[in-house]
Amino acid sequence: MKPLSQRVLALSVLVLAATAACAAPPQTNQQQTLDHLVDAVVTHYHLPGLAVGVIDDGKVVYTHTQGKLPSGQPINDNTLFELGSTTKAMTVTVLARLAQAGKLHWDDPVTKYLPEFGMYDPWVTKNFQVGDLVSHHSGLHEFSGDLMLWPHPSHFTPDDVVKGVRYLKPDYSFRAGYSYDNVLFVVAGQVAASVAGESYAELVRREIFQPLGMTRCQVGTWNRDKVGNVAQPYTWRDGHYVAVPFDGPIRQTTTMDAAGGVSCSLHDMLIWAKNWLAPTPQQLAWLTPGQRHKEWLPYTPVLVSQRRRDWNDTQFVANAHGWFISDPDGATAIWHTGVLEGMRAAIFLLPWRKSGFVLLINGGADDALTVLDEVLLKHFTAPNSAKSVATYAAELARYNAEEHKPVPDTSARKPATPAELKSQLGTWQDPWFGKVRLCARGSTVQFASEMSPLLTGQVMRLGDRYFVHWQHDDPDAWLLFPAQAGGTLHMALVDANADASSDFRDLDFTRKHACE
Repeated sequence: MKPLSQRVLALSVLVLAATAACAAPPQTNQQQTLDHLVDAVVTHYHLPGLAVGVIDDGKVVYTHTQGKLPSGQPINDNTLFELGSTTKAMTVTVLARLAQAGKLHWDDPVTKYLPEFGMYDPWVTKNFQVGDLVSHHSGLHEFSGDLMLWPHPSHFTPDDVVKGVRYLKPDYSFRAGYSYDNVLFVVAGQVAASVAGESYAELVRREIFQPLGMTRCQVGTWNRDKVGNVAQPYTWRDGHYVAVPFDGPIRQTTTMDAAGGVSCSLHDMLIWAKNWLAPTPQQLAWLTPGQRHKEWLPYTPVLVSQRRRDWNDTQFVANAHGWFISDPDGATAIWHTGVLEGMRAAIFLLPWRKSGFVLLINGGADDALTVLDEVLLKHFTAPNSAKSVATYAAELARYNAEEHKPVPDTSARKPATPAELKSQLGTWQDPWFGKVRLCARGSTVQFASEMSPLLTGQVMRLGDRYFVHWQHDDPDAWLLFPAQAGGTLHMALVDANADASSDFRDLDFTRKHACE
């Protein structure tokens, strides 16, 4: 038998070990769980890189980064990612700050600040309020007018968008339903600039970045090399991710900045998220509870997808001002996602427990973003009913397959000749998109946009139909020629599953003159 002193020492060691295990910070297991979920998504979807941050009870409890910069250095919490449409909440907050200062009111008519603004219907123009710009209930169809924003760079300016919206035909009555748009957020940015007498980019820096201490965030024109630590976008092509080259070191101001042009780091986006979940007294003075409440009010009901119903029993989705609101697993969630070429982003807030998460991915990975959103959401709302990443991925693939529309086989296409399109050649013009040249180029026919030079391509014939095959990988578009002289040329996507921002259905071209 061991001496009493040895037995007491052994017992003490056991008690200390047990106490240490019980006293271990609760986030240790949480970190392991979150690491497992994030790693599983990265592996399943072969992601080039990402940054993930989780907040619980108002505190950052987890961050995770993977991937490398073009320099070979690792992505970290300060790496800049493009936010896409998660920018929209910032645009709304700039308006809220101006409203708080008494410089505008949400129910002011837009024409009070932008007299040149108009919608297709004069009555709608007269009654269109500042709040309507950020509520997705204008009557325009989804992504209407996005050809003024993408592909970029182009010659379109935010002022062109303000003046061009009046030519976009509505799909439904004003304030009668939901349809997502970008162009009206561009108009909202111009309202803010008009009220403040300075550019949208200057406003965002002054009204959001500086007071919140978001020191890495960028908007407008900035130098990638000088700022440094910028994530390279990647797009999926031929079974693997390939880098999307930067347009030189200078990132120029773009037409879509107020709809999706901000870049931020994970560190700064967590500051942004905490400001909403657990604001300090200083932050509540910066943006009052009344203005915060205004941003999160549900304005426009949104159709709930079958996937949301199946995955988390969602019964309600609505659009607020720059945010979406839903009830996954019976909980209140405030969120938005962002999509740009080679970039995906998301911010999810669960105000009831001061928790949420931020996702930044430098890859065109829609499915990865959806699955990672779901597993992290389930971590908070219903951890006991969560499925594996592989299961969610397989189910999402089935949903996508069910929604996929047939795609025409264009493999038998042949270049159109100037002779067969002789009666259609010339310069055509649309009221908002401007001029395009449909002219001979040697033995072929070229379509070239004056305002959006990247929309240049070769006209192809498929049977008795014609379409444009673009030089820069934009989705092909049918050319729907008029049946008789003096008629209107229309366009439509060849692949109905393609990015709706490339939708050509708003275009109404009339022929102006022959090719020069």
